[in-house]
Parts: sequence; structure tokens; C-alpha cells
Amino acid sequence: MYAKYLWHLSEEIWTSKAYQVLEGAEDLLQRLTNAGIILGVISGAMEGAARTKMEPGKLNRYFVFGSYGSDSPDRTEVTQLGIAKAARLHGRDLAAEEVYVVGDTPRDVAAARAAGATAIGVPAVTTGADELRAAQADHVLQSLTEPFPDL
Repeated sequence: MYAKYLWHLSEEIWTSKAYQVLEGAEDLLQRLTNAGIILGVISGAMEGAARTKMEPGKLNRYFVFGSYGSDSPDRTEVTQLGIAKAARLHGRDLAAEEVYVVGDTPRDVAAARAAGATAIGVPAVTTGADELRAAQADHVLQSLTEPFPDL
């Protein structure tokens, strides 16, 4: 059943006229990668679905690791698992100020804060900047073309 879902999801995404990569996303990912920053995906979606959603934008290539809803149904635990994977890749524990979680929902912000990471909110189709501020994001960018905090 899940395989069938992924098949239809892929077809829907590849043919959707509404699919878009946020302005500035690829440039930001390239700059972060060039700066030697290890990037990972944290998503409440199952891994296959999360990767499928990024494929048309050719964004998967930027993300070395990920933590997904298929790892845990709890968004905070998914975030903590992602941070643990990043620490293993670095070969050491990461200080809270070294970890940034970029999200577009209040749940993303809450999970980042609960995991001790810096929460960066970016408004998207369903969530505005005011909602991300109300969720206590550490930083809210109006778009990914804005300078990334502390970099």
C-alpha cells in the first residue's frame, strides 16, 4: 500500500503545475554545502515520501542524512534522531548553538526548540511569519533569499 502511495505521489508531484522550490532554496543549500556544513532533512513524512517530494527540485543531493516520520511518530524525537545522526557524521557531540532547524510550521519550530536547536522559521503556503513568531522561532526569514542567521 505504501509503495502504491509513493508511486502516485511521485506522479502527482512530477505533473503538478503547483510544485515549486522556494525562491533562494537551491542557492542557500549550495552556499551552506560550500561552507562545509553537513545538511540533513528532518520531516514528519515517511522517508520515501519526503525524498520523493524533493526529487523534482533536485534537492536530495544536498542532504547527507535524514530523520523521518518513518523513524518515529513524534516530531521532537525525529528531530533528536536527526541531530544524533549529524553528531555521528561529525564524530562528536554537537553544541545546541551548532544545530539549526529550518521549518515552515509551528510544529517544526516546537520540535527544534524541544531538541535544543536554533529554530528558523520560513513562511510557506500554509503558514505565515506571524504564526512562526508566535511559535517562538529564534529567527523568522521572510524568504530563503535573506541572509541566513549567524553565517
